[in-house]
This record gives sequence, structure tokens and C-alpha cells, in this order.
Amino acid sequence: MLRLNLLLIAALVISAVSMVSSQHRSRALHTELERELTRMRVLETEWGQLQIEQGALAAHARISDLAETKLRMRAPDPNRIIVIDSTEAGQ
Repeated sequence: MLRLNLLLIAALVISAVSMVSSQHRSRALHTELERELTRMRVLETEWGQLQIEQGALAAHARISDLAETKLRMRAPDPNRIIVIDSTEAGQ
């Protein structure tokens, strides 16, 4: 009878330790899941911002292309560019 009691106590202790370990692992995984969900939201926001930026850049490239092809516009030679200082213009 003593041997059966010791066996049952050992099984109970192993079961209790296993349950505590399982709960700890479950909580750790839940914490990791929440962290990754937060990271996902940040990355989705960044993706949206990058898409908006890409759209803006594409619009600029399209306008530049149209100016060069349809209107035959081009950038002036650097020697012909005159820079006006705004502080001198106001005096």
C-alpha cells in the first residue's frame, strides 16, 4: 500500500509540475503573439505610408515624363541658372 501511495504522489507531483509548465508556456506564447500583432500593425501602417509615397513619386515621374515628351521641356543648363537671395530681394 505504501508503494502505491508513493507512486500516486509521484504521479500527482509530475502532473502538477507539468500543468504549471504548460500554463507558463501558454502565457509566454500569448505575450509573444500580442507583441507580433503590435509589430504587424506597425508594419501595416508603414506599408500604407510607403504606398502613398510611391504614388506621389510616380505622379512626379509621370509629370516629368509628360513635360519632356509632349511639351519638349528640359532642365536649363547649370550656367544659365541664377540664384536670387531672398534677403537681398527685400532690401
